[in-house]
Amino acid sequence: MNTNRFYYHVKPFLPWRLRMALRRAVARRKVEMHKDVWPIDHVAARKPEGWEGWPHRKQFAVVLTHDVEGQKGLDRCRQLMELEMARGFRSSFNFIPEGPYSVSKLLRDDLAAGGFEVGVHDLKHDGKLYSSRSDFRENAQRINKYLKDWNAVGFRSGFMHHNLEWLHDVDCLYDASTFDTDPFEPQPDGVESIFPFWVSAPGRKGYVELPYTLCQDSTMFILLREQTIDIWKRKVDWIAQHGGMVLLDTHPDYINFRTTRPDAQGYPCSFYSELLEYIAKTYAGQYWHALPREVAEHCAISKPKHTPLVRRRVCMVSFSAYESDNRVIRYAEALGRRGDLVDAVAVSRKAAQPKQERVGHVNVHRVQFRGRKDHRQKIGYLLPLLRFWAASSWWMCRNHLRKRYDLIHIHNVPDFLVFSAWLPKLLGAKVILDIHDIVPEFYASKFHLQRDSIGVRLLKRIERAAAAFADHVIISNHLWYEKLVSRSAAPAKCSVVINHVDSHIFYPRKRTRADGKFIILFPGGLQWHQGLDIAIRAFAKIVKRAPGVEFHVYGDGNMRDELIALARSLNLNGQVQFNDPLPISEIANVMANADLGVVPKRADSFGNEAYSTKIMEFMSLGVPVIISRTKIDSFYFDETVVRFFESGNEEALAQAMLEAIEKKDLRQKLVTNAFTYVARNSWETKRPEYFALVDSLTPKAAVKS
Repeated sequence: MNTNRFYYHVKPFLPWRLRMALRRAVARRKVEMHKDVWPIDHVAARKPEGWEGWPHRKQFAVVLTHDVEGQKGLDRCRQLMELEMARGFRSSFNFIPEGPYSVSKLLRDDLAAGGFEVGVHDLKHDGKLYSSRSDFRENAQRINKYLKDWNAVGFRSGFMHHNLEWLHDVDCLYDASTFDTDPFEPQPDGVESIFPFWVSAPGRKGYVELPYTLCQDSTMFILLREQTIDIWKRKVDWIAQHGGMVLLDTHPDYINFRTTRPDAQGYPCSFYSELLEYIAKTYAGQYWHALPREVAEHCAISKPKHTPLVRRRVCMVSFSAYESDNRVIRYAEALGRRGDLVDAVAVSRKAAQPKQERVGHVNVHRVQFRGRKDHRQKIGYLLPLLRFWAASSWWMCRNHLRKRYDLIHIHNVPDFLVFSAWLPKLLGAKVILDIHDIVPEFYASKFHLQRDSIGVRLLKRIERAAAAFADHVIISNHLWYEKLVSRSAAPAKCSVVINHVDSHIFYPRKRTRADGKFIILFPGGLQWHQGLDIAIRAFAKIVKRAPGVEFHVYGDGNMRDELIALARSLNLNGQVQFNDPLPISEIANVMANADLGVVPKRADSFGNEAYSTKIMEFMSLGVPVIISRTKIDSFYFDETVVRFFESGNEEALAQAMLEAIEKKDLRQKLVTNAFTYVARNSWETKRPEYFALVDSLTPKAAVKS
């Protein structure tokens, strides 16, 4: 508060235009910095503990308040009263007891007679109310006198300064000095709630806190120079959707009843009228319109308790398309849902994709276009990785200085991507390296190299350096854990988190396809170790014995053209269909409509130890799956939940396909057993372990929005 105290001392000596120019420059920066929590902070939709809803089973509440700051505002109170009454609304007018004007008893009585409310607004509105604990106690006694004299029960401090503990000295039924989210205020720590809540203290009388939830008019039209009320409308819609409280704080000082256009010191009353009409027409019969004291009386009975969140700022980085990367989505969405602020740095697969958008609870930033390229040559594979390292490193440097991330979660491939977090780590952020694929072996398999080649040895050195740089290393299966701790990292620094399935996306659903066909499906990367050529040859052996069967492929990779040519050479045109990758939410629907899944990885390659998430995704959707008998899949699964075939043996795969097509009872048995397996091994059961890891790495992190 020291900086604020200095500002209020020098404020009277600064020209108004200079003050506004400085504030607007800061505001423009804050809009960009806080766009993930303003004007909507999604975590604010959490209902307080003990919340019993609104009276008369209304969906949400509408509360209108006005802070009168000067003589101009005082002179406009009656016009504002008439405007609201004409539209069926009532509000609360908060007056400064010892401010630049004198509010008459006649005006206060007229407000009360008209069904309005009067509240106390600070004491002098000079920014010094909270200058010290002793001063506040003394000021509180004078505030209490005005509350009694004015027959008022509500209080709001000037400039939204607040200390909820000290406020117990004020004899009020409610305080309205906080907000759900407002980075433009001098004290910008929002309470992260669009609901009223009870504030108690041992041995003290409690009160109800009413946070305002719509952007103040002064911020909207004077500071940000908005020309419409779109921000208000958007926030109203969101609050209504989540059953919260639309509480608006406006200032008659800035409401101009004689103009139709906003100017440097005000905005037309038509903006306010438009908001009232929007609420009345759009949500007729759905909201409880109440005065602040009525809301406080309602909540004082049940005393709903609001618990502030400890929120981390987390950045996920992955050289992948976010919407198609189940592992990254799972981590990011889990953190976002619990209230953490999550950015994801990724690539775009389509030129038309926005560089930035909010996907679920995550802000996705696409820093590089990654179209379909031929990565069979080493240099063609390496250059995009280097470009992404540079782009993500620059992005994190700029944004960490603005946001100060608590945690950077880097997903390989490549391992050296972890070094893009050099500046955040230097400034105190913790870094997780998440090893999806163990790179030296992946590289050797992809380019058919010997395990002791120069390139593979170099990648092992990079792996060790990356593991040393990271504060923690997550490894995607137990076999690779043993390998990594034997050569690159200490066991205490590593943990295993396999590619569990997010049940918010992959869950049993009603089929929407009824075309009489039998669809075999493969969704995933089209690389050699995936063994899709084996599956196509196996499929060619059964098409004549299984009428109506089709093989659908969704994915991309360096073997795509070869696989298309293979299907054509086997006269499978139309029966084998190749489709582009789809976002996770869309591919889940496609998979759910399949009759049989197939995961034909080669056991004599990188695929022998690479855990495939596709298996659990099929199982979670209720689709039986045939998989090759690799070392990793034999470690995690058995014949009761999947149908194994000998890896690389197209005859064995053809026989397994035919058996699954012909035996409905076999498919049903696999599905039933798989559901039991999934229930024991879902992401929901393992998610707390990841949260515990994040919290242990960032024990002091706390973001107040």
